[in-house]
Amino acid sequence: SSGKVFIDEVDIAQLDAYELAWLRCRKIGYIFQTFNIIQVMTALENITLPMVFAGMNNDAAVEKGLQLLELVGLGDRYSHKPFELSGGQQQRVAIARALANDPAIILADEPTGNLDGATGRMILGLLTDMRASEGATLILVTHDSNAADRAQRVVDLEQGKIQSDPANGRMAEGSQPMP
Repeated sequence: SSGKVFIDEVDIAQLDAYELAWLRCRKIGYIFQTFNIIQVMTALENITLPMVFAGMNNDAAVEKGLQLLELVGLGDRYSHKPFELSGGQQQRVAIARALANDPAIILADEPTGNLDGATGRMILGLLTDMRASEGATLILVTHDSNAADRAQRVVDLEQGKIQSDPANGRMAEGSQPMP
């Protein structure tokens, strides 16, 4: 309920609307629980849109978009619109879109909620590998204990209140700190 957020040593509360939009486009990738992909656009168009907004050349955006679709296992579905994709496939398009601008921060709301077990594990592996290899910060909201088990830090919330945060010495009754 209080505090400051710094990204690249900049207090984001001090940024104007244009600077905040620039920051969101280039530094933060969003994975929404409800996908939020544009229904009239193909999978590839949904993924390339943030790159075009960031100023990337269209050919380069298309090439990278195709690579991202391959990465999430949808290389053959690039021309399909959301109504032609399953819920899990739409979620993977949303994940690929979130990775489009190589974000420093990925905010993921139940990124595996609409995926089968094997695909969910693949996507969690992709996100945790990205965190490790590229130094991205992954903030994951989940009810999935398998997803939480991969985290470096787990903060348990209930009714909007912190129940445990081992990194800050707050432990709920009966809980154990993570190794």
